[in-house]
Amino acid sequence: PLTGSPVILKILQNWVPRVSHYFDKEHYTYAGHQIVIQESIEHFGAVVWPGALALSQYLESNQEQFNLKDKKVLEIGAGTGLVSIVACILGAYVTATDLPEVLENLSYNISRNTQNMTMHKPEVRKLVWGEGLNEDFPVSTYHYDFILATDVVYHHAALDPLLATMVYFCKPGTVLLWANKFRFSTDYEFLEKLCSIFNTTVLAEFPESSVKLLKATVREN
Repeated sequence: PLTGSPVILKILQNWVPRVSHYFDKEHYTYAGHQIVIQESIEHFGAVVWPGALALSQYLESNQEQFNLKDKKVLEIGAGTGLVSIVACILGAYVTATDLPEVLENLSYNISRNTQNMTMHKPEVRKLVWGEGLNEDFPVSTYHYDFILATDVVYHHAALDPLLATMVYFCKPGTVLLWANKFRFSTDYEFLEKLCSIFNTTVLAEFPESSVKLLKATVREN
């Protein structure tokens, strides 16, 4: 069962659109920092989706509830890196992960927006959902306080490996924050599966963008 009475929010227009033919650079402001994101039209993961804006905004506005300072944060499906950059600005030890073909643009955006800052240096790593988790992220070494995921659920074949990845990284004490645009029946089916495994709460809804922000934690017996 899904619990919580979500706050109803609007994604704030806090960016200045810039247009260019090849790479679009989007300019955002979060946590008092100007963030410039380079998008690529070649990959799904290289565009800023609404869930990333929703989660970035929520993390910035709810730092008392979710204090990321000195916490270990893993972002899965990091895409352009916006959420990881915001988490980094908020003081977290961030590991941003995605598919190999997305990493170059992801690394570029993260290093460009976090260099010369005094906070913890973020890390960018390859993570294919459901593959090589034990080898690349052994449980004995890696424990995360927060798992962040935005717009990772859409029409694709990797939903079961995605869920398995969430289950793998969510240990007792870990908080999964997942923001997603809900469009298809598959999105709701994924949510049902998530609710059957985790304690799941709706933290916020952004009706204009059809985005829900959910918090999930491991059921402790």
